[in-house]
Amino acid sequence: MNVASFIARRIVFRRDRSFSGFIIRLSILATAISVAVMIVTLAFVAGFQETIANKVFSFWGHLRLQQQVPSVAGLGEELPSLKNDTVLQAARSQTAVRWVDAFATKSALLKSSESIEGVLLKGVEAGFTPERIRPFLTRGSWLPFDRSGGAAPIVISEHTARLLLLDTGSRAFLYFPDEAGTAPRVRPVQVTGWYKTAIEEYDKTFALVDLRLIQQLNGWSPHQIGGYEVTLHDYRDDLRINNLLLDSIPASWYSATIREIYPNIFDWLNLQHTNRRIIIAVMCLVAVINLISCLLILVLERTQMIGLLKATGAANHQIQQIFWRQGGIITFTGIVLGTLLGLGLCWLQQATGFIRLDEAAYYVREAPVRIIWWQVGLVNLVTFLLSFLILFIPSLLVRNISPVKALRFE
Repeated sequence: MNVASFIARRIVFRRDRSFSGFIIRLSILATAISVAVMIVTLAFVAGFQETIANKVFSFWGHLRLQQQVPSVAGLGEELPSLKNDTVLQAARSQTAVRWVDAFATKSALLKSSESIEGVLLKGVEAGFTPERIRPFLTRGSWLPFDRSGGAAPIVISEHTARLLLLDTGSRAFLYFPDEAGTAPRVRPVQVTGWYKTAIEEYDKTFALVDLRLIQQLNGWSPHQIGGYEVTLHDYRDDLRINNLLLDSIPASWYSATIREIYPNIFDWLNLQHTNRRIIIAVMCLVAVINLISCLLILVLERTQMIGLLKATGAANHQIQQIFWRQGGIITFTGIVLGTLLGLGLCWLQQATGFIRLDEAAYYVREAPVRIIWWQVGLVNLVTFLLSFLILFIPSLLVRNISPVKALRFE
């Protein structure tokens, strides 16, 4: 039998109400809370970043391919570009690319019988991947591209629908002011659905229509578009694929990532990395200080035991092993309990969504959670390694304890 392990277990798992027993339980609880907080923080930050990024990417894709037009930048009306098979092939040949969709945008005024609002129409083709938008549809259905004649179908945001008092099936009118000052052109539309992303820049601005409507209004041919949207399998490949496309598409075309077009949203998301690092650093510091304090108290409380062991011939390193193993048991128990607590909170949030957020401020109604298992393992490993290194500090006091003085210690 290993004497050090036996003594360490007896001290840690004693059921009496001694002060050392209270300190051990408090240390296990503090370690468990620190580990749980770190796991929950990582899961919530990862879920939050992924959810918001997916909203942005679902609406606009990950990359935008357009002809280089010096007078047009960012998100706005485009000059016409002929569909380009070379560009399409260059994009679709990348294994990281999932979808490539043509689009065009045009500014308009949407008028109901109650009010009028400015919108930026986004035109898409029948081949547009509806899976990108369907998660955000809150009422009605996607655009019916097989409709001919009558009012053009339109999908508007829930925000715009409530301002204009438009329900699905309601008719409204699109006005297109002419820069020459002539009477604006008017097109009747019928609302087929509402969408809501909770991203203010989208919900207050965009409406979705058939690309053919924009082509007709602009006098474009069926082969003219505003550009292409490229959706990837993994958003983390956007910079790499963007550089590859810049090398393979014609010189008259350019490629840009949505991160470049919407830098404000992604800068805000990147701030979450700073918050995550601060919380984890604080929790690690709490766990370390807690363990040092615990072992210092235990060493001082067990001074007589140390003196007795030394008097019976125990070497310093043998006595130190008792406190190393004792600290290891405390740390391991705290890590296991903390991991179960942290994962339990994450799974409870996934199942019930009990943590609510201000959707206007955070773009989501419920705090999203994404458990990344390697991060959970890393939290456990780093906590254990830090604690193990810290165990040497209190155990060094054992070497300075005299058996004679220790046996007289009260």
